[in-house]
Amino acid sequence: MYSFLLYVHILSAVASIGPFLILFPLLPKMRRASHDSLSYHVPMFKYAVRLSKHAGHVLVISGALLIWITHWTWLTSWVIMTLIVMFGSLFFIARAFSPTLRKLMEPEADKEALVAKLRMNLILYLVLMLLMMWFMVAKPELW
Repeated sequence: MYSFLLYVHILSAVASIGPFLILFPLLPKMRRASHDSLSYHVPMFKYAVRLSKHAGHVLVISGALLIWITHWTWLTSWVIMTLIVMFGSLFFIARAFSPTLRKLMEPEADKEALVAKLRMNLILYLVLMLLMMWFMVAKPELW
């Protein structure tokens, strides 16, 4: 059971991070796109965010089950830090992409600034995800 849950957990981590890596090549196309063409690019971006959110649900459930069936406790430092980063990333993802994508679809939008903001938010979100992954892999004892 442990091996299966670990596999599901790792696969869901890949599925929650992977779509964001694919979005980087889309950003220059969005910057150059006409307003009408953006209606093709923005849904791809939204789909990647949605896919990542759903993969995150599987990630949380499988992670909770892994904690439950192993010797780790919820008070272990790396588990607490992972949860803190996870809750921070939930607030971040809720505010980082959807409002910016909505503004991008407005006819008078500053496309250059909004695409730059999307790029920065992608980088920050990936840093959060990689930090969370580091806590899960390295399992540092911080206290």
